[in-house]
Amino acid sequence: MSYSIKNEPLDGYLMVVEDSRLQATMLKALLKEHHFKVKVFSNGKDALQEAMENPPVLIISDVLMPEMDGYELCERIKSSNALKDIPVILLTTLQDPMDIIKGLQAGADNFITKPYESKYLLSRINYLLANRELRGAGSSDMVLEIMFNGSKHAINSERKQILDLLLSVYETAIHQNKELIDTQSQLQRANEHLIMANRDLESFSYTISHDLRTPLNHISVSAQLLQKDYNTFLDAQGQDYLETILSTTRAMTEMINDLLQFARSGSITIQRKNIDLSDLAKKVMEWIYQDDKERSISVEIQDGLVVNGDQSLLMVVLKNLLGNAWKFTGKTKNPDIRMGSFKKDGEIIYFVKDNGTGFDMRLAGNLFTPFVRLHTQEEFPGTGVGLATVRRILERHGGRIWTESRINEGAAFYFTIPE
Repeated sequence: MSYSIKNEPLDGYLMVVEDSRLQATMLKALLKEHHFKVKVFSNGKDALQEAMENPPVLIISDVLMPEMDGYELCERIKSSNALKDIPVILLTTLQDPMDIIKGLQAGADNFITKPYESKYLLSRINYLLANRELRGAGSSDMVLEIMFNGSKHAINSERKQILDLLLSVYETAIHQNKELIDTQSQLQRANEHLIMANRDLESFSYTISHDLRTPLNHISVSAQLLQKDYNTFLDAQGQDYLETILSTTRAMTEMINDLLQFARSGSITIQRKNIDLSDLAKKVMEWIYQDDKERSISVEIQDGLVVNGDQSLLMVVLKNLLGNAWKFTGKTKNPDIRMGSFKKDGEIIYFVKDNGTGFDMRLAGNLFTPFVRLHTQEEFPGTGVGLATVRRILERHGGRIWTESRINEGAAFYFTIPE
């Protein structure tokens, strides 16, 4: 869309009525740059008084102002025999169709939506100034009644004035729609690129992780055989070296498994059905308990937690959340893990809480980022991929997850699984 801008000598001044000092300053600078004489007022009352004493050739007024808004100012201008031929441009956001009705009732000549393009505003000013002599050609004393939103509205503006106003609104709508379409197209392209990048990343992660497993398994099996058959031939230092190899390969295997799980969680097809989350959580806790039967811990799981989701993926969620609660209560006296739900604002919120080591909430922003850990490997072993996988799975179910914690006072993870 192109706008024609003419800079012709002008007798008289333009009146700007704007209560925002910043916007008034910017508008004044724009108009002066194009050789217009300008007077600025911060409210409609003072502007009307000045217009009575020293009429401007055109008025640009914001709609929302103290004491007297733009509609009232425009109506007072148009009801005055001495001022009615002065063109009035209203600056508005046009968020409500009633804005147009109010503008027509007030007799406005043009709407300019905020934020506006400087070229478009200048073209409207020049158009109205150039056609001042035609304003009386279509005048009529006939009052036009229109129905809008179930109510009658009386419009007594001139026919050309109504046409100008409606055309300006239509032109603005077309311009905004074009910008919206362009923005939507850009977002669509960006989304397509993001989807492709995620697929490439997941494929890369899967391929690398899968290809790493074979040589890693060879190293692990060889080290185990070495420990079994040749351990007696090694001195203490050699045995330490061998144990380092074994522990490192175990950690590497765990990281690869977690990475594969993270990659799969973003691409696997979700098979939703009704699931007894309580029963699933109890099974997970039984498996976790098998690895450390000597440990004494209080576990409370609320009965009757039923959700609609993918059982295998939600099993991964519970393994990570309950597994973390088990791990981070390992150094706590009288450890306690609780899982349940509550209703808030019509939404069911599930939780897993523990009284373990906790963490600093100032660091929680990166908690769901892959490979980011808030504790050292020596304190609590792990890969830092589990919570990232949990968030991805819950988001794919249309849910979300967040956390609350304090150092040495435990942690709580809250999540939703919409139907």
